[in-house]
Amino acid sequence: MGVQLRERWVRQPLWARWVLAVYLIGFLEGACAHLLDLIRGGFHAYASFPQVAIQSFFISLAVLDPLVVVLVAFVRRQGVWLAGAVMVLDVSANWIGNWQGLRDDPAGLLRPVGLLPITLFGLFVVVSVVPLHHTTAMTRWKQAQIGSQTA
Repeated sequence: MGVQLRERWVRQPLWARWVLAVYLIGFLEGACAHLLDLIRGGFHAYASFPQVAIQSFFISLAVLDPLVVVLVAFVRRQGVWLAGAVMVLDVSANWIGNWQGLRDDPAGLLRPVGLLPITLFGLFVVVSVVPLHHTTAMTRWKQAQIGSQTA
């Protein structure tokens, strides 16, 4: 299993390995942040957001973020697409949930923790989803071709 996993990573172009590593770092950080929020505040950790759907989504990130980490670590295309979907929803929920505070204090966007890094990471993920999907699909296709030639 470990050898196959290493081969999956090695077969990726260098740029794709870096992008996957950034995904892992970002989603691990997100998973830890959401788990800590739940440990500290329980199911009411996100009560400052008035929308129940947003509160529920942030709670679900304690499961979704680690799932993305596992799928991306195994270089699965599903993980790449799930990462994109999670970040679109995460950025949207954060902007909706923080809109009023941002209107009252626009400088809040410039804080190094909060909306700005989430938005930048979200843009990075969304922009990289399609190229990353293509390279992981091509690598899997090449692997299947090599396997059929040796059989």
